[in-house]
Amino acid sequence: MPRQLLTISHHVARITLHHPPANVLNLSVIKELDLVLNEVEEDEYVRVVIVTGTGRFFCAGADINELARLNNQHAGSEFAGRGQQLFNRIERSKKPILVAINGTCVGGGLELALACHIRIAAAGAMMGLPEIKLGLIPGFGGTQRLPRVVGASKAAELILTGESLPAEEALRIGLVSRVVPPHELIAETEVIASLITARGQSAVETALHAIRGGFDIPLAEGLDREAELFGRLCVTSEKQEAVRAFLEKRKLKFADV
Repeated sequence: MPRQLLTISHHVARITLHHPPANVLNLSVIKELDLVLNEVEEDEYVRVVIVTGTGRFFCAGADINELARLNNQHAGSEFAGRGQQLFNRIERSKKPILVAINGTCVGGGLELALACHIRIAAAGAMMGLPEIKLGLIPGFGGTQRLPRVVGASKAAELILTGESLPAEEALRIGLVSRVVPPHELIAETEVIASLITARGQSAVETALHAIRGGFDIPLAEGLDREAELFGRLCVTSEKQEAVRAFLEKRKLKFADV
C-alpha cells in the first residue's frame, strides 16, 4: 500500500504522508517519496507542491527499528546519506515546495520540513530534533539547515537538549512563517500556493534559484548572481506582460495560467 497520497489540482500537487500511526520515514517511505517527487517534477502542469501528513503526526522521523539495526559506521553514514539525498532534492527543486505541518514534527520530520521552501504550521503542533536522546545527532541535514534558519545559538539549544517547542514558539524564532488553526491549515497553504501559481513561472523558478544558491556563497558573489538572474528575466515575455498589465491597470494574461 502506498505510504504517500498524491492529488493534483489547479497546478498544485499535494503529497500526503500516510504511514499510520506516526508517518515515520523508513527506507521504503524514503524511496516512495523519491518516486513521487519524480512524478511531480516531470509533470509540467504542476507548478507548486504541498507536503502534509495524516492524523496527529506530520512525521515522527526515522523508524526507531531501523535505527536500532545501525551498528557500524558505514551503515549509519549510508542511512544518513539516503535521507540527505532526498531532502537535498526537495531543497533544490525548481518548483516551490510548501509544507503544511499538521501535527507532531520531530527528528527526520522536522528535517524534511526544513528542506521545504515555505513552512506553515497548525497551532499547537510540536517540533524538535530529539536525536541526542538516542545518543545520535540529526543525520538528514538538521545540524546544517536549522542553524541557517533560526541561528546557531537557538539551533544548538534545540539539538543539544533534544527538547521540542510548540508552533507558536517556532513562529517567533522564524522556524515557520505562519501558524493557523488546525482546521484552516490546508486551506491557508493552498491560498499561498495559488498566489505563487498566479506569478510568472520563470520568475518563480529564478527566485528560488537565487535564494537557494545564496546559502553557499559569500554575499558579494550572491549579489552578482542576483544581478545576472535579474537581467535574464528582463527579456522574458512574462516580465514584459507583467509590466504592461501593471501600467495598464489590468489583470495578467499569462498563456499557461
